[in-house]
Amino acid sequence: MKNRTYLIFLLFYLMQRNGFAQNSTIELTFSADSLGQEVLLDSVYVKNLYQNCDTVLYPPNLILEIDTLTTGISSVIVSENSLVIYPNYPNPITDKSFVKIYVPERSRVKIKVSNLLGQSILNYSCQLSKGTSTFEFTPGRETVYFLTVEYNGISKSIKMISPISSTNECTLSFKTTDEDDYFKTIQIGNEFCFASGDRLLFAGYSYLGESGLLDVPSADSNYEFQFATNVPYPGLDSLYYKGKYYHTIQIFSQCWIKENMDVGIMIQSAEAQTNNNIIEKYCMGDYEPSCNIFGGLYFWNEMMTYTNETGGQGICPEGWHVPEDMEWQILEGAVDSNYRIGDPLWINNSFRGSDVGGNLKQKGTTLWQPPNTGATDAFGFMALPAGYFVQNAFWGPEYKAYLWTSDYPQKYYRNMDWNQAKVRRNVGGNEAAFSVRCVKD
Repeated sequence: MKNRTYLIFLLFYLMQRNGFAQNSTIELTFSADSLGQEVLLDSVYVKNLYQNCDTVLYPPNLILEIDTLTTGISSVIVSENSLVIYPNYPNPITDKSFVKIYVPERSRVKIKVSNLLGQSILNYSCQLSKGTSTFEFTPGRETVYFLTVEYNGISKSIKMISPISSTNECTLSFKTTDEDDYFKTIQIGNEFCFASGDRLLFAGYSYLGESGLLDVPSADSNYEFQFATNVPYPGLDSLYYKGKYYHTIQIFSQCWIKENMDVGIMIQSAEAQTNNNIIEKYCMGDYEPSCNIFGGLYFWNEMMTYTNETGGQGICPEGWHVPEDMEWQILEGAVDSNYRIGDPLWINNSFRGSDVGGNLKQKGTTLWQPPNTGATDAFGFMALPAGYFVQNAFWGPEYKAYLWTSDYPQKYYRNMDWNQAKVRRNVGGNEAAFSVRCVKD
């Protein structure tokens, strides 16, 4: 009887195990966009922030398959035997545009360009080597074109926009072929690891720059990188919050509030900010009009409304939150000229990067003291020298910007100086009051 019971239990266990095994993987796919226009990704970098392992994915099929049942060993699933035609760039077209076509083996292809009515206006036939070939297209009289590629009985098309028509005929010319340059199959094996609950950093790369995302994947997901930058958030140029208008700024896949937060009532620096259900702020020099320009200065606990939640809303509007340290690292990697998203340099507690601070600071010397080193405000972040409050005194107005993160218990902050093009990362405490920015959920 005992043997029979054991066999029934074993059979039930194996059935359950096999059933779960059928759904033990999740697929992560990646795409990119710039204000409604599809963007061709050159690669996607994936880093497990909890286990310190990483990998890189390449087109044409950017799919990461993760085994979540047992070891977490992952593999990139791509189909080598397919025709791929990438969206042309730029699109809309100005004077010319480039189209990339991938074929898995040497073969003859036919390329047809037609207008909005389906009328053929250009035909091109050639022998392509295995790999990704680049073609240059110049528009003519039409404002909308469809480029169709035929290969081994397969036909695929893209739509091209040319807002400015020309009296010339449209042309298509072959440029180069990079064999396997845009197709690489990665068997991650032990190089990449994953366990349920792990947090991943994704960085997408294109000719427009780099864009980063964070997630804890638990199901099949598509991640779309945004490559628009230095523009308001689509559909939300500004928002009204607690008696004041704020503006939005899109910086790749992040959307920030462009101004330092200025919420709550001003109290004198001789008073302490306390947990009294009233948002309290300091204004530089105990002068309230300075908050209208530079925003308020807040102790960490006051900013977080006395909740110890990394990534929490704090004093930000609904749908926004105080940025995490990792969100700052993504911003820094996206805007720096030399150090990318995910570079180990960004975890150092020091001045880091190359020109990241210059690219984030408001340019000029109207508010910043000269020389305001490297300041270009290239991405519209417009960091201001609001100074800070510590040891019952105000310090650094016009010379320094200090901005909190929501990280707990470390309480990281960022610091930019008038004579420095880098950004400093360090750990703050309860005795300092800094500026606050908000980022969209």
